Amino acid sequence: MPQLDIPNSYPVELTPPDISAYAPGNTGIPYVWRFESGKAGPNVMISAIVHGNEPCGAIALDWLMSSDVRPEMGTLTLAFMNIEAYEAFDPADPNATRWLDEDMNRVWNIDVLEGDRDSVELRRARQVRPALEDIDYLLDLHSMQHLAPPVMITGRHQRAKELSAKVGLPKRIIGDFGHAAGRRMRDYAGFDEEGGSKTAILVECGQHWEAAAAPLAKATSARFLSATGVMAPEFAEPFPPEEEQMFYTVTQAVTITSPEGFTFAEPFTGGEVIERAGTLLGHDGETPVTTPEDNMMLVMPSKRLYQGQTAVRLARRDT
Repeated sequence: MPQLDIPNSYPVELTPPDISAYAPGNTGIPYVWRFESGKAGPNVMISAIVHGNEPCGAIALDWLMSSDVRPEMGTLTLAFMNIEAYEAFDPADPNATRWLDEDMNRVWNIDVLEGDRDSVELRRARQVRPALEDIDYLLDLHSMQHLAPPVMITGRHQRAKELSAKVGLPKRIIGDFGHAAGRRMRDYAGFDEEGGSKTAILVECGQHWEAAAAPLAKATSARFLSATGVMAPEFAEPFPPEEEQMFYTVTQAVTITSPEGFTFAEPFTGGEVIERAGTLLGHDGETPVTTPEDNMMLVMPSKRLYQGQTAVRLARRDT
């Protein structure tokens, strides 16, 4: 895995909270907490810091924990994920600790989890995996490399878009099929099952360190808990929804094939709508990559532009 020596282009406006008090957990898994209401209802989970340099999710979970939020129905699980990478975070080099050995959000294939490969992130994924097995609804809190409009990523199935509509945040909702480099936690097992009921959504709350990412992580968490019925509607009232959401579906993920890497034609940051088919996006090695149709939205252009990674995803507005 290449080193994450990407220069930082953005001010670090967020201070990662000290989460050491949550280390014991109450599930037998460090940093994983579960609270039962004693009333029938869904099992829901909110997870954060799958990537160690995304503090907005830790801020949201710290808020829920320190506020003693407890489910009114069903069961609530709160999980701090990639602890070692999070603890290594350095605001002087904030891109360096997205992971330590490998991307924890690309290891959720069953054969990888049950295989012989080893890394800091895989060991933690295997440790927390039991907590996911009975979850009905998952919200995974993330943030983005670039300063761009926040997005909800829903995977392949309509049920996740429907849950995102109930949550009501953020404005842009994007269905996609993941990455060639590996399976995300939100696509693990039953969450990606055709015709199933388990549902996972992943919110990208904005640029990793922008101040606005933290309140959006809190607001989305509150609205998710109300949308799933774990908390009463009143719990979400301080966090109004968007007046209108926009729904998209990814039609192409540009996976880098050249060992020379990928170079963008322009400094894209995400959310741009490219009006004309055939517009040059960049080069995969020496091979030009263009938009396949009109009005394609760019989803999360990457800074990690090496072979096997996703350079950018292209999405079409739902009709």
